[in-house]
Amino acid sequence: MNALVVVDGGICGFQTRIHADSDDLQNVTFRIASGCEKARAFGEALVAQGPVDGYAEIGAGSDGVVLTTARENLKGCCAACAVSIGTFKALQVAAGVALPKDVHLEIRQEE
Repeated sequence: MNALVVVDGGICGFQTRIHADSDDLQNVTFRIASGCEKARAFGEALVAQGPVDGYAEIGAGSDGVVLTTARENLKGCCAACAVSIGTFKALQVAAGVALPKDVHLEIRQEE
């Protein structure tokens, strides 16, 4: 199964396209394209690790390959970047453990 997640980074203005592909509904490969240098570095680091076992990722949660790699690469102001969550969601869809459904965040300053 194949999945595409497009993340609009918000105030930074960067868009990231996350492609997750799995031929066996378990092992997932990624292609991540972004105008953001940190998101690109995250994508390159994730791709370098080879296919990610989607079932193992679900069990590992925040200690899995995707989110650990995100923590190592998306630091500073990018620590809360939605690219990491988008990548995890793409993995879930590609591995067939979740159906595709948009996630929305509305961020406003309260008065």
